[in-house]
Amino acid sequence: MKRILLLTTLIVLAACSGVKKTQEALNSGNYMTAMNKAIKNLADNKTKKGHQDYVLLLEEAFAKFTDRELQQISFLQQDGNPANLERIFKKYQQLRGIQQRIRPLLPLPIYDEGREARFSFKNYDRDILAVKEDLSEYLYDNASMLLTSARQKADYRAAYDDLKYLQDINPGYKDVVGKMNEAYQRGLEYVKVEIGNATQQIIPERLESELLDFNAYGIDNFWMQYHTNPLSDVKYDYAMNLDFMEINISPEQVNETQIIKEKQIKDGYEYLLDEEGNAVKDSLGNRIQVDRFRTVQCNFYRFTQFKSAQIGAKVRFTDLRSGQEINSYPLSSEFVFEHIYANYQGDRRALDTDLIALLDLRAVPFPSNEQMVYDAGEDLKARLKSIVSQHQFN
Repeated sequence: MKRILLLTTLIVLAACSGVKKTQEALNSGNYMTAMNKAIKNLADNKTKKGHQDYVLLLEEAFAKFTDRELQQISFLQQDGNPANLERIFKKYQQLRGIQQRIRPLLPLPIYDEGREARFSFKNYDRDILAVKEDLSEYLYDNASMLLTSARQKADYRAAYDDLKYLQDINPGYKDVVGKMNEAYQRGLEYVKVEIGNATQQIIPERLESELLDFNAYGIDNFWMQYHTNPLSDVKYDYAMNLDFMEINISPEQVNETQIIKEKQIKDGYEYLLDEEGNAVKDSLGNRIQVDRFRTVQCNFYRFTQFKSAQIGAKVRFTDLRSGQEINSYPLSSEFVFEHIYANYQGDRRALDTDLIALLDLRAVPFPSNEQMVYDAGEDLKARLKSIVSQHQFN
């Protein structure tokens, strides 16, 4: 009973808290937040008596929101600045959108007042279409002017943004798609990528190919293209150079370690004798047997095959327009090949379990130098991916 009472109390408190937060949003002018909270609760159960406060709050928030938005629209229209058209368009869309969310909830009864909540709905379709037409013309003209007078790539990108928004709100308007393609191509920045090798080692072709696979890097930069095979007809803005400065590969080594192990093991049984050499018997007259132990020894030989490769490199970014190096980052990576196996002389029963497992292993071929360099490049790829993905050219 106490648990049920506690649960009921918690539910009531949670409901009161929700109403309080909705009221606070309304009082502070966050009408959309207040309406969102009220709609969410009423959508669950609009006739619940405990939700009556949400009905009243929704009614009040909607009226105040509508009044405020229409006043702001009127002010922006009187200002006459075409740059305000997007704001006006979005405000009309919000007004229509909130009506579409409330309409499925109607009617919303207010029990204490014996009436239904009042919402003064209006059809904004004509207003939206009229503003959309004016906004489309403004966006098109502004983008066209930017394409004609652009002095830097940022201008082409601004034109693209206007055209993209125009295509979203008014698909198929004039030749927007063609102008978007033009703005995109002119707003792109191109990076020429090259690999340099100042070492005495050969860089595996597979590693070089994977280092230059920018599709695998997940680069989220719409306005940047990396070319690993530079094109003669492209004017490159930046260069990215990955320079291998040092590749060290150790000799192949086999190190031997000898361990002498001793252990007492059970070796049959014998009869228990007393101090006088007489047989000891149990209560039934049977002679008592005890385990017999003896010490065994084993020479354990552990062999460790070892080979390592270290790579030292640097990635540099250069602004080809100014000839200045923007940034450089050191890169390093290491790969260690290690294989352990063993054999023995003597009684293997003297060995611990972990040592016995090594006796089943044998020597394996050492990786080639090329394979070592490739394996060492795994960390290098991850580090390079991180640098390229996060680097900002401007």
